[in-house]
Amino acid sequence: MLLKDFYTISSLENTAESKYKAMILINEEHEVFKGHFPGNPIMPGVCMMQIIKELTEQITESTLFLQSLSNVKFMALINPFQTPELRLELEISTTEDNLVKVKNVSYFDETVALKLSSVYRKV
Repeated sequence: MLLKDFYTISSLENTAESKYKAMILINEEHEVFKGHFPGNPIMPGVCMMQIIKELTEQITESTLFLQSLSNVKFMALINPFQTPELRLELEISTTEDNLVKVKNVSYFDETVALKLSSVYRKV
């Protein structure tokens, strides 16, 4: 985990072929939120991207390096004090040239917070 104690995984399950659902709990007391932003904490987008990478590494049992991002849409602000529990739905596939492709939709409650497509290479 790049940011120590930033989040915990409540559950991680394989819901269908190549599809996964993760429930995570954000630590609203983490140092990140003291600077982003004081009095109005908001989840940094780069932290969400890192969480997706770390979940994908756990699922694929591989160390990954981000190769490309596409279709990145931050749809709603995540305030860890109001909605600390997030649901991430991932569709993961591996190509013939050993690249890992991920399509993600992240939610709090029923609100879509992030849509992202990424490609990683195994290291």
